[in-house]
Parts: sequence; structure tokens; C-alpha cells
Amino acid sequence: MASIGQTVRPTSGNDALSRARSRAALVPDCLVEAKRIANTVIAGWHGRRKRGIGENFWQFRPYTEGESLSRIDWRRSARDDHTYIRDHEWEAAHTIWLWADLSPSMMYKSTYGHVSKEGRALVLMLALAEILSRSGERIGCPGIMEPISSRNAAERLAAALMHTPLEGGLPQTAMIRGWSDIVLIGDFLDDADSVMGRIGPLARRGLRGHVIEVADPAEELFPYSGRTEFSDPETGSKLIAGRAENLRDDYQRAYLARRENLGQSLRHLGWTFVSHRTDRLASEALVAVHMYLSGMPARVASGGQP
Repeated sequence: MASIGQTVRPTSGNDALSRARSRAALVPDCLVEAKRIANTVIAGWHGRRKRGIGENFWQFRPYTEGESLSRIDWRRSARDDHTYIRDHEWEAAHTIWLWADLSPSMMYKSTYGHVSKEGRALVLMLALAEILSRSGERIGCPGIMEPISSRNAAERLAAALMHTPLEGGLPQTAMIRGWSDIVLIGDFLDDADSVMGRIGPLARRGLRGHVIEVADPAEELFPYSGRTEFSDPETGSKLIAGRAENLRDDYQRAYLARRENLGQSLRHLGWTFVSHRTDRLASEALVAVHMYLSGMPARVASGGQP
């Protein structure tokens, strides 16, 4: 049977620098794609705005006795017989931490997927940075970039990733303080108990979390038949199946049960879960996560999984 997909072997010390350079070279293209996708998603989530101390203009309003004369807008007041105060906007933005797990298993791409899981994860991460920064939120990446509130947060995150590439596994979060959201993107192929053992402490610290599972279609469909060699990109171990099609039903049940268990466990913590396949539009996952971040109920558009 012809090869359906390719994986990579675990990174050794000798080629770690080469892998880092290859990933850094991927970032600019992912940023361009992320901006294109972000422009197709309506940024309906804005910071919680009210009048107060800030840089952005809020409104003109009539001056009332006792207010500081320094706040009078004399140009606007000169237009008629009233005296006006120029109010500024106070924006209570909170911090959104973004992280993509780029373990070796994320390098996989089958002939059924549009892009590798790694490429899609980077695009989703940068597109979220673009959308959220336009809404005035602070964007950070644990261990990569301190939270910033800037319209060019996506570009700055991309630049940071080129100099300090993301690693595999979940991030170190000791630096995260206060009430924040964290978005974790990866394939989460470990069993649900193992994943929750690492996520549970984050939830108990008060972090509101959102998990995006990125899957290649072949991982879900198991379109293999005949003599097939399977290789674990994390450990390098191999399995040869004489008639792979005989494993399909059991494999799909186990794969979907892992996803369902993970989703239920996350929802029990108050976190959200989105399942996304690389043969679907990236904007579908973005819309779902954007709705969750906005506090609105959403169902996953990709993969049909809740």
C-alpha cells in the first residue's frame, strides 16, 4: 500500500538546531496565513470598556461645576455656547496566554490533510493573537513572550517564536498571575488521565482554559489496509500489522473514546474543548474558540465534536 502519511523521528542533539531553524523559517508563512484567516473572522469580542483613565477618546460631555479645568476641550467648546469635557476610555483588558504543543507527533501530515498539524497549530495561535490584539487584549506566550497590549502582537509573537521556538509538552505556567485565559493547542494523543494530570493544576489555580485538539484526518479515519508499518514519532517504536483494516473498528472506538473522555474531563473543570481536523478550514476552529472567549455557548464546527 502507498504511504498515507509521514512522521519524523525524535529530535537528537545533533539536529536540534536544524529543526529549530526549519520551524523558524515556517513562522513567517504561518503569520501571513494567520492574518488572512483572521480577516475572515468577525472580531466581536472587545475589552470591557468604560469611561476612565486611558489613551483612546471616549466621548464629549458637558462640563459640570467642580471638575478640573484641565479636562476641558476648548476646541470643541468653542463651537457653541457649552463647555465640554473630553473623556477617555478605560479598557479592562485581561491577559490571554497562547501556547502550541509542537511535539514530534505534531509534524505529521497525511495525504488527507491540507497541512501538517504543526503548521495548523502555529496558524491558529498567530490568528488568535491577531484577533485578540485587535480587541485590545493583552497577549502572552509562556516562556516566549511577556503579555503585551499592542495592535501588532501577532507580529511580535511571530518574531519571538523565530528566536525561541516552542517546545513539546505543556508550558511552564509559574509566571502566570491573576485572572487569565490560556489557550492550549496540540494533538493531545496521550490518554485523557495523563493530559488531565497536567491540566488539572492549572484549573485549580483559577485559570480559565480552552483546548484546541488538532487532528490529521488519517488519525481519525484510519484509512490503512494490507501490511502496514506504524511508527511512533515520540519514541521511534514500530508496529507492523499484516492486515491493518482488521484493526480499524477497534482503533476508531479507542480514538474517539479518548477524545470524548478528554472533552468531558475538561468541561468538568469549566474549561472548553474544540476538536479540529487539518482538512477543515482553520477559521472554523477560530470562530468556536472566539465564541468561548466571548462567553457565548458554541459548538465545534470542525469534526462535529462538542
